Amino acid sequence: MTRVLIVDDHPSFRANVRLLLEAEGFEVVGEAADAARALEQAAELAPDVVVLDVQLDDADGFAVARRLCASDAAPRVVLVSSRDESDYGTLICDCGAAGFIAKGDLSGSALAALLS
Repeated sequence: MTRVLIVDDHPSFRANVRLLLEAEGFEVVGEAADAARALEQAAELAPDVVVLDVQLDDADGFAVARRLCASDAAPRVVLVSSRDESDYGTLICDCGAAGFIAKGDLSGSALAALLS
């Protein structure tokens, strides 16, 4: 079972993603509302995947992704945003993320397809 950490500053979005992913066989091991907590949770929980919002209140999601991807036991990072992927140019690839899914398209099957 793939272990997932959800990072987004909106509690309702985190709750919805948790329900979607758990219904499709993922194990959500934690949630974080900001970059500092995301880095703590990632180190503490060792998730396989971090679903990470591009725009957090306290940090740029790309910077958080770079830090996560540079760790010894780096999880796969999937960036999410309500904006279109094309709005970010090469930032997605440059930060080490496995890819991007628009928030409106996020589902367990979309995540599984990206990770395969």
